[in-house]
Amino acid sequence: MFFDSEVFQITVLSLQVSAIATCISLLIGLPLGTWLAFGNFRGRSFILSIINTGMALPPVVVGLVVAINLWRSGLFGDLRLIYTPIAIIIAQTIIAAPVVTGLTAAALEALDPRLGQQLLGLGASRVQMVWYLWREARLPLLAALMAGFGSVISEVGASMMVGGNIRGQTRVLTTAIVLETSKGEFEKALALSALLLILTYLINLALTWIQQKSRKADWQSALRK
Repeated sequence: MFFDSEVFQITVLSLQVSAIATCISLLIGLPLGTWLAFGNFRGRSFILSIINTGMALPPVVVGLVVAINLWRSGLFGDLRLIYTPIAIIIAQTIIAAPVVTGLTAAALEALDPRLGQQLLGLGASRVQMVWYLWREARLPLLAALMAGFGSVISEVGASMMVGGNIRGQTRVLTTAIVLETSKGEFEKALALSALLLILTYLINLALTWIQQKSRKADWQSALRK
């Protein structure tokens, strides 16, 4: 079954939409989380509470809201994105973005607040300061990336509602598992579940290896000093 062309197409589509959604979430969450971590403005706590609430958003609710807006009678119905991979990417981005944003803000807030002031005092620009602080917090930021990817690669409710589980077009591993289970094909459902777990494990293994390699380099640098 793992060498079946349809399973291969489903697997590739699953990885594509989840990877794109995670990357978009990173582009949104990294600067937004940085702004929330270092900003000192009115309403900051309110925005953080919204982000933290968004980290627990039920995927099926996200799918419903996105579907309503993408239906022909919806706000963006003229774009005809409903039941397309782009619709799944939109839904998954909404799910992952709060996760990446919230964990980014928490990671940067955990840094010594005097570090940024020292960098500015040494003549660093604000962009250079932020870049250096990102490097200092790269281990928890990688954890944020893994959490964001994990939240979308395994979700099913939103993908089913906005993608429609159309064979050869929007069917991903999670929706295929639901379909096979509803048909009573439990062996196929278990095989697809195993495939999903293996792929998720391998991707997180690679990211963990990068994270631990960076941590090891930090320890070696500290020992030399």
